[in-house]
Amino acid sequence: MNLERMLTMAKLTPYIFSEDSKAQAAFYIAALGGEVISVQTHGEIPGTKEEMKDKVMHLSLVAGGIPMYMADTVFQKLDRGNGIHLSLSFESDDEAHGAFDRLAAGGKVIDPLKIQFWGALFGVLEDKYGVLWQVTTEVEAN
Repeated sequence: MNLERMLTMAKLTPYIFSEDSKAQAAFYIAALGGEVISVQTHGEIPGTKEEMKDKVMHLSLVAGGIPMYMADTVFQKLDRGNGIHLSLSFESDDEAHGAFDRLAAGGKVIDPLKIQFWGALFGVLEDKYGVLWQVTTEVEAN
């Protein structure tokens, strides 16, 4: 198998760790539309301690047409970094503004959504769960 063929087979799916992935998934679905596809808890693992049984081991959802995975942090402390942003690109200004406003609810706007020098809307926010998002629109071809 050549390298070019290998590179076209990859698919990137955001995997977000959370202190409460069910609530966070519901927030993303309310902000972007979508649904939870499946939820597996630690309670499905034989021998799991009682206090861990309701913790989410793996949650699959689609929000805004984007497949995502989530899980509750149970084995280590959750520390958010600023090295990764999730970027959402919309076809219309109205869609971008709506998603930006809904994701920013309870969070912090870092760079307001506005027209940039390259001709597209662009803004950055941190949602109430500490996840960084870039929201943009497509640049129209001239």
